Amino acid sequence: MSLATRLPHVLIAAWLASALAFFALPAGAQDAPAAPNAPAAQNAPAAENAPAAKPAPKEDPGLKDVLNELLSGGEEPLPPAAPQGRRLPFGRAEIQLSFAPLVKETAPAVVNVYASQQARLRSPFEGDPFFERFFGRQGPPRSQSALGSGVLVDPSGIVVTNYHVIRDADEVKVATADGREFGSKVLLKDESLDLAVLKIESDGPFPVIPIGDSDVLEVGDLVLAMGNPFGVGQTTTSGIVSALARTHIGVSDFGFFIQTDAAINPGNSGGALINMTGQLVGINTAIYSRSGGSIGIGFAIPSNIVRAVTEAAKQGSEFFERPFIGATFAPVTAQIAESLGMARPSGALVAAIEPEGPAARAGLKPGDVVLAMNEAAIEHVDALGYRLATKPVGTRASLTVLSHNEEKKVEISLERPPAGSSAKEIMIRGRSPFAGAKVAELSPRLAQRLRLRSDTKGVTIVDIDRNSPAAGFGFQPRDIVREVNGELIDTADKLAAVAEQETRWWRFTVERDGQLLRQMLRY
Repeated sequence: MSLATRLPHVLIAAWLASALAFFALPAGAQDAPAAPNAPAAQNAPAAENAPAAKPAPKEDPGLKDVLNELLSGGEEPLPPAAPQGRRLPFGRAEIQLSFAPLVKETAPAVVNVYASQQARLRSPFEGDPFFERFFGRQGPPRSQSALGSGVLVDPSGIVVTNYHVIRDADEVKVATADGREFGSKVLLKDESLDLAVLKIESDGPFPVIPIGDSDVLEVGDLVLAMGNPFGVGQTTTSGIVSALARTHIGVSDFGFFIQTDAAINPGNSGGALINMTGQLVGINTAIYSRSGGSIGIGFAIPSNIVRAVTEAAKQGSEFFERPFIGATFAPVTAQIAESLGMARPSGALVAAIEPEGPAARAGLKPGDVVLAMNEAAIEHVDALGYRLATKPVGTRASLTVLSHNEEKKVEISLERPPAGSSAKEIMIRGRSPFAGAKVAELSPRLAQRLRLRSDTKGVTIVDIDRNSPAAGFGFQPRDIVREVNGELIDTADKLAAVAEQETRWWRFTVERDGQLLRQMLRY
């Protein structure tokens, strides 16, 4: 109860207590002389065996004491700190604490990212030999733009943001908190992680936010989310870590998100999630919403994966390579856990092993279950992918494996994915439905880059010029071309040769997401 609420009640209670005490005293008690036979206390000899005197009862506080307590704020001593330095705020002084010093320290390193592209609309007359002669195959260009946020993580001007913010952008600009605007270059982008690394085209130094360790986060930790929601300007919201290791939220293939109730809205994408020591612990990437606004469920990419991607960009890599162990994994369902004698479903089930790969050399076999990596528990298959992605290529990892109802330790080397026999990429040109598509033969390295199974074989589309015939006919990166006009396609050179045929009729078979699509058209 506050001081304003308690004071009237206390004054009335004190007045009543004083009145009752006065009338309870016998008349003349204050002026009554001492009894004549009562010995003076100072002259009475102390009895040797007299019992100890009882302490005087504690008097009730008077009005003066009550008022003094109220005027002093009624504060009580602080309780002892909880383990690990975490405890609830206690007392008026702590409730009045502010995040302002932390925001002043970190806000200059949060930037706005503007991405723009020139998109050409497909003409409704495309493919018609008569109208195409007059109206062309493509409509007039139209400018499209996207707005997001980013975080400066290096004084030289390296910015981390989301991939979906700069997807297919022709130009990316970065605006700092002090109002300056710079052009930027995309150093690395990874669609599967929804991360991109930019380099500001200007000399530094720039303010930065140091990258922290996201693995030490716990549910309930205080965090701040910083970004530019709805383009209204830099905004800071506060909340807690609501959950860890969230999966299957439909944002990207990455499945190890931090969930927070700090308000995250459109435009916050790529912004910073920071802890109470001013360290970056996540990159805001998505919200769960049915209305387009924040309802207290936001997701961020852990900073440990951000650090790994940033280091790859600094080393000159155009895409992020994860360590290769030569095995594919599947979730452990309740039925599988029961059949293996496990108390509960957890871990990552070894589904397949590539011959002569690191997993095969380490002794892993299909049916084994990976329970932990470097003593960190693996609750599901996405957790194993996250742990592997944060480790550099060329190192070793210790796996705790359940094999034939026995747990054992397995040392496995983390290698670079093999490039295959032919790593060249060919751009298809000429007049064919495949013109404008860049194709290559699949290898474990390329399959990882395109988020395909490492053992997938064939000729795939790596990239597409968005203003090309291939884009107009609906081809997509990751499509695997299996057959064209009756010819089986097993090399990139063969697809390039078949695409140069002088014909207007095309029949082809494409594999997309495990399904075969057959098409026949006139072009």
